Amino acid sequence: MKLILLISLFLITSNSYAERIKDIANIDGVRENQLLGYGLVVGLNGTGDKTNFSEQSLVSMLKKFGINVPPGIKTNAKNIAAVAVSATLKSFAKPGQKLDVTISSLGNSKSLRGGTLLVTPLKALNGNIYAVAQGNLIVGGLDASGKDGSRITVNVPSVGRIPNGAIIEREVPNAFSEKPFIRINLKKSDFTTATNVVNSIDELLGKGTAKALDSETIEIQAPSAANKKVQFLSVIENIEVTVGEAAAKVIINSRTGTVVINQAVRVKPAAITHGGIMLKINENDEIEQPNPLAQGRTAQNADSDVSVTEDKGRMFEFSEGVNLNEIVNAINKVGVAPSDLVVILEALRQADALKAELIVI
Repeated sequence: MKLILLISLFLITSNSYAERIKDIANIDGVRENQLLGYGLVVGLNGTGDKTNFSEQSLVSMLKKFGINVPPGIKTNAKNIAAVAVSATLKSFAKPGQKLDVTISSLGNSKSLRGGTLLVTPLKALNGNIYAVAQGNLIVGGLDASGKDGSRITVNVPSVGRIPNGAIIEREVPNAFSEKPFIRINLKKSDFTTATNVVNSIDELLGKGTAKALDSETIEIQAPSAANKKVQFLSVIENIEVTVGEAAAKVIINSRTGTVVINQAVRVKPAAITHGGIMLKINENDEIEQPNPLAQGRTAQNADSDVSVTEDKGRMFEFSEGVNLNEIVNAINKVGVAPSDLVVILEALRQADALKAELIVI
């Protein structure tokens, strides 16, 4: 049974709908910052790295505590692992607050289970230290092996987390309270939506409060005082705006055969037939025996039976401006396979009958 997976937006009764500004836009300058650090996890049960850079990191750490390892001496420690430590610093985060951190093995450590991360500074791209991480890892994965070489791995044991494992040491500078205006950036650039945002804000707060700088950025006049600006933004982000209708698109996943058709897709009058041709060849070899007194030889004659069958083509017709529901129903009645559907949609586009952008991923 042929199955076509069509994911569509049938439940949307209107081409446009209202959403809150906080759901469709971000406030300019209010953003997260990525932090990264290099550290050592110790206390592993023989599942540590067997690489030189983890050895060098251990020697360097011991030197900071006044312990000098003689040159050429290998510690052969199997309970340490070099790791990358990452965290996300929230907007307006203050010193003393805590962050969750993710620890990922950099070497060939089999598992970080049971390990402890030593003090690790976390830096931003500007090179400044904004947090310091340390603590015991929570590892969801498991790795076990036997002497005969058998091994079992559950999930990913080389990655762990430390909830509230980093303490913020420095606040990220933010000019949020210094500007006499606020800019919001739409998550999806659209001239219609930008215009509707301006109109909705002006309708509530007075004409001239907002202006669109382009299809994505809206500038809003705001109070100068920081506390009043926070209250002002609380009002702005809860204003409901009618979102512009999306451009007509058909998305095709060539690997899975999934086809997504949005509500805006339309077609011009078109007729499509779908059929198949089957070529069948049967080889029936015949053996011929000569007469007993004819002194002939046994012969083998090839007898090929070639037949061609063609399925009765099924045709369906699109009238002017049919909607998504009608398109899907017509294609489902034909019972085409996903690969055939891609060919049909491409043919419609080539014939200038499909009024949509065809995107293959």
